[in-house]
Amino acid sequence: MNKLFLILVLIGIVIVVTSFSLFATPSETHTPLYVPGFTFYDVEKIQSELSLQNISLSAPTAITDHTVKQYCTYFGNNELKTVEYCTTSVILDSDGRSIGNVNMGGTTDGPIMALAILDTDDLFSENYVDIVFQIMIQTLVCDCWNDQKPGNFESVAAWIDAAKSKFIESPQSTLTSKINGLGGMNLVLEITAKDDSYLWTLIILK
Repeated sequence: MNKLFLILVLIGIVIVVTSFSLFATPSETHTPLYVPGFTFYDVEKIQSELSLQNISLSAPTAITDHTVKQYCTYFGNNELKTVEYCTTSVILDSDGRSIGNVNMGGTTDGPIMALAILDTDDLFSENYVDIVFQIMIQTLVCDCWNDQKPGNFESVAAWIDAAKSKFIESPQSTLTSKINGLGGMNLVLEITAKDDSYLWTLIILK
């Protein structure tokens, strides 16, 4: 299942069919490889916060061979990019069922991107998407959403709900929403319909 997540999220990143973007900064600038912000050790903080919600996160596994493209690929500056070092962790629900992954990529000195990938049976019955994405943003970006309200969204959940509504209205299979500048980082939310479920992706870029 995890391999399927990774293949589908690459498709969603490269082929963006429908999008609505929320820009907090007027122009895109080149981001140096070594910048302050989250580190690979922040996975431990995510683990701790998720455990309070009865969601488990496995210890990260390092990916250093050619398969790194399957785990830590992202779309930046209008081109597909990969990293030289990547870690992946499995997200487990309260029943021990795999529901997705948390991946971080960059160099051995530190990550420049993070991915959270989740699979749900439908758009509305599962609430762990809101939980995982909110914890990812609070831990890796900032605990400042309520103060800044990017895109005039009151919360991360409100942003996700808006994306759901746009997705339902669209005839396309993939929707992408962006928020740039929160905590000095860029956020990308994607929803992709599969045959019998939905793939949710949160991308955080320094």
